Amino acid sequence: MLDAALRHAEKSRERYVSELAKLVAVPSCSFPGFPPEELVRSAKGVADLFRRSGLEHVQLLKVAKSHPYVYADWLRAPGKPTVLLYAHHDVQPVGNEKKWKSPPYRATRRGGRLFGRGAADDKAGILVHAASIEAYLKTAGSLPLNVKLLIEGDEEVGSDNQPLFLKRYAGLLKADVLVIADSGNHKTGVPSMTTSLRGLVAVDVTVRSIRQSLHSGIWGGPVPDPVIALSKMIASLSGPKGGIAIKGIYDDVRPLNKVEKESYASLRYTEALYRSQAGMLPGVDIIGGKASPPEKMWRLPSVSVNAIAASSRKDCANIINDGVWCRIGVRTVPDMDEGKALRLLIGHLKKNAPWGVKVEIRKVASGHWWGTDPLGKVFQAAGRALSKGYGRRAVYIGTGGSIPFVGPFSKALGGAPALLIGVEDPYSNAHSENESLDLADLQKAIRSSVHLYDELARL
Repeated sequence: MLDAALRHAEKSRERYVSELAKLVAVPSCSFPGFPPEELVRSAKGVADLFRRSGLEHVQLLKVAKSHPYVYADWLRAPGKPTVLLYAHHDVQPVGNEKKWKSPPYRATRRGGRLFGRGAADDKAGILVHAASIEAYLKTAGSLPLNVKLLIEGDEEVGSDNQPLFLKRYAGLLKADVLVIADSGNHKTGVPSMTTSLRGLVAVDVTVRSIRQSLHSGIWGGPVPDPVIALSKMIASLSGPKGGIAIKGIYDDVRPLNKVEKESYASLRYTEALYRSQAGMLPGVDIIGGKASPPEKMWRLPSVSVNAIAASSRKDCANIINDGVWCRIGVRTVPDMDEGKALRLLIGHLKKNAPWGVKVEIRKVASGHWWGTDPLGKVFQAAGRALSKGYGRRAVYIGTGGSIPFVGPFSKALGGAPALLIGVEDPYSNAHSENESLDLADLQKAIRSSVHLYDELARL
């Protein structure tokens, strides 16, 4: 079964690219203000792909005001494990269309990559699931285990409807292992499994000192400038070396385990490479102390100012602004408590507000971190599958961003182990203009999934 499936996958690689191009062609942006009917069209396209792949019980599901989910399964392997395969068919807005080198919804090949909105995030994940299943069903006529597929339509807008969905369809989704194809590889050609995600707490901060804006020449001097006051508050968030200066913020951070230390070291991810990939300007320091770039990005908290506004360049006048606003976010890591991090952030900002200015702080976002121990037999099986599919040893990595639903999703399945994989790489530009994926890695990911079903079936 395995050899025949791998041969089928290899001879079908051009058709797989064509199938992915069909998915990319649908502008399935889930953000408010975009046509919801395109999400329906996208879901129907995914459903058609699953039917052609040989899957059964293909259906579109909704809860509340969600965009459609796509469900499918193949449950004809009694006594074998059941794997729930997840991806999402909704995408981000295209951003500045003038910066795209080719139309965002027309999949275009350049330099061994396929460009288009959703090509990497996350319609490639859908294609990997469908192609690897088809490779078995179109050759042996069966799979070595049972599979269920769930393709979401709300992931890019926060998966707000997912808790209700998981509650309503808990029985339908019951599985032994969860495979989430919405992550990426550390480098192109390096198979990677994500074992930690950072969480997030974010606040809106408003600072005022006067009832209305004032002429800066007539009134300037005695009146505290709220923009300068907020600047002092923001500056207090970091220490001399760029680390977070909020007292107690590092107290609960989980140290790296042995596997993580060895895997991070094996990446040989230098500061020079980090500078290049991040687009840092010459002469700008890397901050945050002596820890390696991977540890700082994946397993240490960070703070950032996402936006700030008082007046604007267009409306700039010689005034003392009556108030100023900003949004501040703290990325949390295992084993931090989001509630505690929020209290520490708010307390620090208020403590460092100068001159008696009036400060209002409101929580606007909170998402839990996620982490898992990659020593179990399921992770070992996945590591072997990735290594076989890519032809080199798999590594364990973290991700600095957040996927808030991973923990609740795993919990809803009774604590089923969650495997986070994907085909994005540092050059994919997911969420930005000219999103793309490496076509060689797409094929390797499909091969890895073929091997994964075989490996999991043997447990």
